[in-house]
Amino acid sequence: MKVRFASLTAVAVVGTMFTAGCSIGSTPQRDAGAVSPPPSAVGKTLPYAGAPKVEHPLPESVLSAHPCDGALTPDQLRRILDQTPKGERDDWDALGAQCHWINSDAGAIVSVLYGTKAPDGLSAVYANTKPKSSVWLPLPPVRSFPAVAHSTYGPEGSKSFCQVSVGVSDQHTVNVSITLGQAKVGKVAPCEVAAQITDMVVANLMRTAGA
Repeated sequence: MKVRFASLTAVAVVGTMFTAGCSIGSTPQRDAGAVSPPPSAVGKTLPYAGAPKVEHPLPESVLSAHPCDGALTPDQLRRILDQTPKGERDDWDALGAQCHWINSDAGAIVSVLYGTKAPDGLSAVYANTKPKSSVWLPLPPVRSFPAVAHSTYGPEGSKSFCQVSVGVSDQHTVNVSITLGQAKVGKVAPCEVAAQITDMVVANLMRTAGA
């Protein structure tokens, strides 16, 4: 069974809670508006466009590994997807390294993108993604880092997809997205799910940094 993919996100994470039913669609498709490459940062002081400042940034080195190699642990993937699929690399030259984990049977997809190539961090998300978004929800800090949940899909698409972007420094972001299948649409809020998974990813990065 093929699944639909959308790329660049307080319910307990237990059992198969995030596992979704079969998703509509055929081949994976990127949501190109989810995270847009920024315009030139020449003359701009970070942060800008209303993005909050990252007061205690993580070192850039924590994003040097590919997200397929540790952004989520096998135990975490099992809790999220009810299985531990191998991560599939789908890197963006203009943005950074990205990994997808897919439960093909259920139609559930989790993706993590390390935004290291676009130097404006969360400011670029506020400047370029916010105007296109049908969903834009600034979140409480994730482990002290500023975060926003968003989707550029219309009302129907936003019922199954959400992405969370976190500023781990003024220059870099971590972006986590979830795509739910039809069985979970309307029963689970995708932005809540994406926020919980984001907390896991950021906690893992903090451990890597020794924070």
